Amino acid sequence: MSIIIDQHTKVLIQGITGNEGAFHTRQMVEYGTDVVGGVTPGKGSQKFEGIPVFNTVKAAVDATGANASAIFVPPPFAADAILEAVEAGIEVVVCLTEGIPTIDMITVRHYMKGRKTILIGPNTPGIISPGKCKIGVMAGYIHKEGSIGIISRSGTLTYEVVDQLTKRGIGQSTCVGIGGDPVIGHKYVDLLEMFENDKDTDAIVIIGEIGGQAEEQAAEYFKEYMKKPVVAFIAGVTAPPGRRMGHAGAIVSGGVGDAATKIRTLEAAGITVVKNPAEIGQTVISVIRRCK
Repeated sequence: MSIIIDQHTKVLIQGITGNEGAFHTRQMVEYGTDVVGGVTPGKGSQKFEGIPVFNTVKAAVDATGANASAIFVPPPFAADAILEAVEAGIEVVVCLTEGIPTIDMITVRHYMKGRKTILIGPNTPGIISPGKCKIGVMAGYIHKEGSIGIISRSGTLTYEVVDQLTKRGIGQSTCVGIGGDPVIGHKYVDLLEMFENDKDTDAIVIIGEIGGQAEEQAAEYFKEYMKKPVVAFIAGVTAPPGRRMGHAGAIVSGGVGDAATKIRTLEAAGITVVKNPAEIGQTVISVIRRCK
């Protein structure tokens, strides 16, 4: 089993005819993702390598029954692309665009209140349920179908953790890159709840970084509601306060969001925190053995 996406997911690509959209569409199709259509305004009725292209998301949904969307649209237009997908009734929107103005995402956040659409990102590598469906840019070949859920703010560290687990014969149920921007869609807490309720996920790995309080909120949720074990790693231990490191959301300011505080909070909640990313794979194995 998996969360959010599976072999029945029907995917649209918003921006399918652009360089990024075209390249990663091919990769998703090669992985086995059911890409049923694309959206590029002004190019409706055309086809991209056999995939029908539509002028609007609504037209694409009506024609194909798509229930998920991957957005490869330039930053000035990406927020509108999200809103269009939500308005068309898309259930899962994965926005890979980096550099969307924060004010635009605040508008998106307010618009989505009370709606059922799941938003992953923006500034995310995407989501993958190994062996079933991939939406985004994740390297499918390093993943293995299994029972470990992964939630991460860092694409590169996600690949490192997945590679460690796969080489040890430990597969993943679903891997989600939540995005590194200050304003994003689904957060750790939302996804922890899903993994906790997924009968085929045995443990969860959280890959966090400095900035914000999402990891602290995850710790509170874990302590209050979870029974499944969680292993965490926080990047940015040596980052100087006030300087953005990597992602737009990775900045320590006002005494909030530093790595040391996050680590203390996670450990106090009972989460196993790994200090060296090279040890995450073996730590997950050890935690699973202890829980059996």
